[in-house]
Amino acid sequence: MDRSTLALVAALLLAVCSLSPTSHAETVHCDLQPVDSEVTYFTSQVSEGCVAHVPNATLEVHILFLEFSREVSELELTVHMSRPNGTRPRGVLLVLGIDKYVIVSLKTPGIPLHLAFNPNLVTLKGSPEVNTTRLSVFAKSQILNWAHAQGAITSVAKLNDPRSILLHLDQAPRSPPSCSPEPHMDMGRMLEWQPLAGASVRGCRLAGVTGQKEAHILRVLPGSEARPRTVTVNVELMCPSGDRDTVLILQGPPYVSWLIDANHDMQIRATGEYSVKIFPENNMPGFALPNTPQGLLEEARRHNASVVASFVELPLANAVSLRASRCGSGPQTSPTPVQTTPPKESCNPALLMSLIQPKCSDDIMTLVLKKNLISTLKCTITSLTFLDPSCQAEDRDDQLVLRSAYSTCDMELTENVVSNEVVVNLLSSSSPQRKKVQCINMENFSFQLGLYLTPQFLQASTTIELGQQGFVQVSVSPSNPELMLQLDSCQLDLGPEAETVELIQSQAPKGSCVSLLSPSPHGDVRFSFLLRSYMVPTPKTGTLSCTVALSSRTWSLEVHRTLSMHLNIVSPGMPGKTLVLPAVLGITFGTFLIGALLTATLWFIYSHTRPPSKREPVVAVAAPASSESSSTNHSIGSTQSTPCSTSSMA
Repeated sequence: MDRSTLALVAALLLAVCSLSPTSHAETVHCDLQPVDSEVTYFTSQVSEGCVAHVPNATLEVHILFLEFSREVSELELTVHMSRPNGTRPRGVLLVLGIDKYVIVSLKTPGIPLHLAFNPNLVTLKGSPEVNTTRLSVFAKSQILNWAHAQGAITSVAKLNDPRSILLHLDQAPRSPPSCSPEPHMDMGRMLEWQPLAGASVRGCRLAGVTGQKEAHILRVLPGSEARPRTVTVNVELMCPSGDRDTVLILQGPPYVSWLIDANHDMQIRATGEYSVKIFPENNMPGFALPNTPQGLLEEARRHNASVVASFVELPLANAVSLRASRCGSGPQTSPTPVQTTPPKESCNPALLMSLIQPKCSDDIMTLVLKKNLISTLKCTITSLTFLDPSCQAEDRDDQLVLRSAYSTCDMELTENVVSNEVVVNLLSSSSPQRKKVQCINMENFSFQLGLYLTPQFLQASTTIELGQQGFVQVSVSPSNPELMLQLDSCQLDLGPEAETVELIQSQAPKGSCVSLLSPSPHGDVRFSFLLRSYMVPTPKTGTLSCTVALSSRTWSLEVHRTLSMHLNIVSPGMPGKTLVLPAVLGITFGTFLIGALLTATLWFIYSHTRPPSKREPVVAVAAPASSESSSTNHSIGSTQSTPCSTSSMA
């Protein structure tokens, strides 16, 4: 190797050695630390979920499995549906599977929604105009099976610590026909949600860079589905415009474009197309940016930023909001003072009062507050009473119980409602907290449970034959348009030697031999069942029991009643058995037919044996009117039988 070549190699080595420290310094002299900026976001990514398209379903079912880390949480749930003119909305059932106590603020503008949940864990804030069902199953598999029996499952989503949820009921036409939950699912336009905890925001000072320019870096990670989408980015900086030069760096997958809304002039570097909200139609081409944290930090240095005011990595989001409390909010050069006294958490009276929900039964109002929920809210209750201060709550181990009959404790009775006021005195407040509570006044209402043997529900019966279809109706009188009657459960007890036959569970038919029927014009609830024809030993009696709920359409009130009736059960061919209506109709028709045939035979013999000279003119007998004939035939064939698997009725 000649001398010139050696000189060139030495020069290159010196150049590399001189550049290496600078490159190394750029990498290590940016120690990302937490800053006081706040980043919240909405995303369609869920830990587990699915979306289906069932165009012919009369009832679409949506299921939300919600897991919370806190003992008491608040959730804002909004349900939205696009309804083109002339399109009738389908029935919608929303099922909430929840593991801890949550207070739900529900918004359903103009949507005929039916909500199923566990009332022991869910409190509906306010008085949403929705029909509700008491969900008595808890395991995930049980909830899925119960929901599948109600209708077509359109979506399932599992969320951890949601703050708010927006559910769009418009079905996705490109989705599969059935819903099979998958991990890390992108719910698309069906569901958006905001986590309770915002994103982790960090910042740093870039060594070796002078000036007042700061950088905000947002990195959106790829999702499970690579489809084009626009991420809305809202940036709110709490400093006067022009105080400090700013560069906004947005990096994401190649299929992501950006819509930026900022209250501060800033330089923008983004992958993919981007536009500014004040000029949304002007799409500007993006830039090629590094896809690593270190690369993005070096990108900020190349744009002469001395401070990375915020650095955030997020799952694929639909909307991101960045709020910086002050400009240049990187870590301070002076040490942070050590706080010797931890901040004192105060009681949240509004959240505590929302936990107070009355339960009404047997003309008694009861309110229960669990002590663990009270302590979780950092509250200390000194007294819990009704409007009458002498009616105080009882301390029962792990809960406080306040109860009163409708005739005591200054209860106010009207025609349909019993009202009172709960007064709570807190150690942290000088003035008491008050809340009005109400129950439905059942004094003027009566319930009826009836068994019928025809679907016309014309004549009640206390006798049913094995193998026969029974029709059950539950009614309340007097009827009131403000109150709604719901059937919670029904069962048929056939005695100690036979298993109890479950007919209705959680407002759903149990087995293929049971069918829910349309309510009567007066709102009476109805269902039918087929009594199994072979049983060993053969039952002779039974007790039909049904639990119903009467709830208010305008208040968050609900009262439960259990009704029962005694049934006689007869077997086909049993000597001396009581004749039921179809048998009576059959015998009547048979007797009529035999009489008619005998009359016709006698008339035939008489007309052919008498002398011709003494024959008299035949008088024509009018045939029965068609309406009478059709009515008779309809009555005879009115007893129907529903095909089903009788093995499920054991």
